Amino acid sequence: MGKLDEKTFEAAIAAGCLACGHGVLEIRTFLDRSVEVMLGDPNNAGKWAHDGEKFVDGTYRMTCAACQHVAFADAMCPRCNAPDGLARALAETSRLQLPKRCPKCNETELLAIALIPAVAMSGAGTPVPKPRAEAGEPGYHFVACACEACDNAVVAQACPLCDAPGPLRVRP
Repeated sequence: MGKLDEKTFEAAIAAGCLACGHGVLEIRTFLDRSVEVMLGDPNNAGKWAHDGEKFVDGTYRMTCAACQHVAFADAMCPRCNAPDGLARALAETSRLQLPKRCPKCNETELLAIALIPAVAMSGAGTPVPKPRAEAGEPGYHFVACACEACDNAVVAQACPLCDAPGPLRVRP
């Protein structure tokens, strides 16, 4: 878990902005995204593959939507907790290069998981995230890919976000 747990996250959302009293916070987080891949290139934009705990776990910044007052900010990597890893995660592109074909069975279609920066607004109901990067852009990091035909997997060996050496911390 990062520095922000669910209880603290929910309290910050409920409180809104402590500076101006506005009730909506902009939440910046890294979230899991499932992406279909063919010949090493994404077939689509993908779909979110996270739950509420991972939404909170990936959160690195919350600011007031009205006055930009910072309610929460953390510079550590949202995946491995490396100090100052967030800057590398946001500035660099994916280190894991997706194979054109499954290395085991030569299949051309793979399923990939990526961690990408997203933004969501608090307010009524569950915050709906919007991606802040697309495949190939800084901040978009493939974590793993798998072949559905033979169950072979390719997984990032270091932290997929900031490249810190393992072990990766356990995520909720």
